[in-house]
Amino acid sequence: MESGSVDNSLSSLIMMDEADNPHQFSSITTKLHSNGPTATSVHELLECPVCTNSMYPPIHQCHNGHTLCSTCKTRVNNRCPTCRQELGDIRCLALEKIAESLELPCRYSSLGCPDIFPYYSKLKHESICNFRPYNCPYTGSDCSVVGDISYLVTHLRDDHRVDMHSGCTFNHRYVKSNPMEVENATWMLTVFHCFGQYFCLHFEAFQIGTAPVYMAFLRFMGDEREARTYGYSLEVGGNGRKLTYEGSPRSIRDSHKKVRDSHDGLIVYRNMALFFSGVDRKELKLRVTGRIWKEQQNPEDGVCIPNLCS
Repeated sequence: MESGSVDNSLSSLIMMDEADNPHQFSSITTKLHSNGPTATSVHELLECPVCTNSMYPPIHQCHNGHTLCSTCKTRVNNRCPTCRQELGDIRCLALEKIAESLELPCRYSSLGCPDIFPYYSKLKHESICNFRPYNCPYTGSDCSVVGDISYLVTHLRDDHRVDMHSGCTFNHRYVKSNPMEVENATWMLTVFHCFGQYFCLHFEAFQIGTAPVYMAFLRFMGDEREARTYGYSLEVGGNGRKLTYEGSPRSIRDSHKKVRDSHDGLIVYRNMALFFSGVDRKELKLRVTGRIWKEQQNPEDGVCIPNLCS
């Protein structure tokens, strides 16, 4: 959409409403015409001054014409954040009509998203946009860092000091001196680099109902669709017995808690874990082995076959 056609339609909308109520829309027309109307300036006009998100109806304003979104109206205790005047129940109909007429780029356009959306569907798209930043997958603390994959890999290595490994097979040993304590025990995250991608291996203890369990699972550092193109297996055992698990890694779009609570991984109940650990059963000593592979499409029969990493 050309900016000139957008600006003309916006000016027409404002002029129509301003004729009915000139005081209500004076601040909008001043902002729109002072810098020269552009699609960018209109987008800024629709930005809430409190949360900086795009405003959606109902859009509220004070008696001086300052606007804010309905969510933030309750946050500011009914006081305008700009002029501190008391807020009433005035709707800014001009901005609501402007919003209905706009098509805007995704907020993650600077990260590579090329799409443009009608204003009302933009928010829904942004909540699932494949270009949106990822949350830090570290589980040992409440980390609020977000970014792309390369940034998060550096962050995990430098700030969280996680174990970094290259290769698609692993052999890890998990030890706990008091296996009777299983509530919310979490071992250090391990990150693997193979097939040009990064994978996070989690191991932690929690309870399913009243039963204490240990669980290992893998997450893929990328989006959900690409995660499904990989497979992995986990194995734990001892005393001539073993348990195995095979599946697809979950994307880090899913929190580790969501994956854990879905039981999507290798689960070992405490009694079995202690049986694997040795004859005295006084200390947890589990060795978890596994491998990662990339599923390849067989062009002849249309089925996936594993492409093992050397």
